[in-house]
Amino acid sequence: MRNFLMSLCMAGALLGADVGTALAQDASAPAAASAPASSEPAASAPASANTAMASSAEAAAAASGASDAAPAAPTEPFMVDSSKISSGDTAWMLTSVALVLFMTIPGLALFYAGMVRKKNVLATVMQSFAICCLITILWTVVGYSISFTPGGSFIGGFSRVFLHGMAYIKGDKATTLTVSHLASTIPESVYFAFQLTFAIITPALITGAFADRMKFSAMLVFMTLWSLIVYSPVAHMVWEPTGWLASAGVLDFAGGTVVHINAGIAGLMCCLVLGKRVGYGREVMAPHNLVLSLIGASMLWVGWFGFNAGSAVAADGRAGFAMLTTQIATAFAAFGWMFAEWITKGKPSVLGIISGAVAGLVAVTPASGFVGVTGAIVIGIVAGVVCFWSATWLKHKFNYDDSLDAFGVHGVGGIIGALLTGVFAVKDIGGFDGSILVQAKGVLVTLVYSGVVSFILLKVIDMTMGLRVTEEEEREGLDVTLHGEHVE
Repeated sequence: MRNFLMSLCMAGALLGADVGTALAQDASAPAAASAPASSEPAASAPASANTAMASSAEAAAAASGASDAAPAAPTEPFMVDSSKISSGDTAWMLTSVALVLFMTIPGLALFYAGMVRKKNVLATVMQSFAICCLITILWTVVGYSISFTPGGSFIGGFSRVFLHGMAYIKGDKATTLTVSHLASTIPESVYFAFQLTFAIITPALITGAFADRMKFSAMLVFMTLWSLIVYSPVAHMVWEPTGWLASAGVLDFAGGTVVHINAGIAGLMCCLVLGKRVGYGREVMAPHNLVLSLIGASMLWVGWFGFNAGSAVAADGRAGFAMLTTQIATAFAAFGWMFAEWITKGKPSVLGIISGAVAGLVAVTPASGFVGVTGAIVIGIVAGVVCFWSATWLKHKFNYDDSLDAFGVHGVGGIIGALLTGVFAVKDIGGFDGSILVQAKGVLVTLVYSGVVSFILLKVIDMTMGLRVTEEEEREGLDVTLHGEHVE
């Protein structure tokens, strides 16, 4: 693990030249936000943040041969008449908001709660629920603004702090409202809520890595800082058209880099800084209730359709195809993990098949709007087998305590999906041919940035207020020692 941390630092140094170049371009180029926005969305306006990079490139190509009279695509949120809003797209996105929120509470909360020991069940579900509340506040105050408004290559602007400027004005003869330049057929309020659910589940995923041993107070401080300093910049770099990785051509339809690699590597840093659970490797730490975990995994699977198909930000054929590839990849990954475990351990387990399903959902996330059926099948099989290997052999080889395999499933699964998106992207589906080298750049930048900054944040918190509960508290259980409650 020491060598791994050194590798992260070395990779960060190698990326320094690219970062310096990008910062110089930010300083010399006119700010995107200063450009006047059209009052009407152009025909090629981006459909979603997740595909904004692709649409932005298409719009630029079209602009080179277009008439000077053609309106430019909006580059920041703008006002429209309510007649411009698609009721079908809006209905689907409202549904997707509910589905993705359902993934965290109760889906992820139950999935993780079933895998910990009984004495830590309430502490585990408390983390997911508290993070949902915390990130909603942060996203409202500043998170949305610095993620999804124009700014520099690494961070957005402050035009939507406290949601200033987001409007709905009902008049006697006409109603006007704001829409995002990344989703011009739905109200901006709905787009805000959709991206909020992504911002919620990402830090919630990290909690699986440090289950059973982090202070609740330290967790809240870390998640606050991590959301603003890590999640928002990565989301901006990948999904805002002016972002560094978006401009480089990195494809991430629904969050392979922004959500899963980002959370996975942060989870690994938590494992390394906190250390192993008391008794790890000597005491039995079996899941206390796999029925809860299976229910949670099933909720994740259903909610993931909002996650992936919702990222089309439209009720259209691409959303349908994203839903199709999500289902196919998940099933193949679940069986891939199950058969790998069956062969190596002699029996297929419930924990194995549900973990494989989650690995498939993770891996197909960046690819779902870009690949066809063949790509979905291969991504699913590879994710199931490789994530089984990472959660068993790799973890024991390097001797780190990733309690619920947050890195083994989300980090490794996200890397697999991001790289294979570059291999299997179909231009007729997503508009672009993939490049595994470009995808590798996105993976490397996310690993280095999120890994290094997460490590620094954890160390600072540990030196100031302490990260970990005492050994006595850990042995008694976090439900009682942190929350004064317990499960009968």
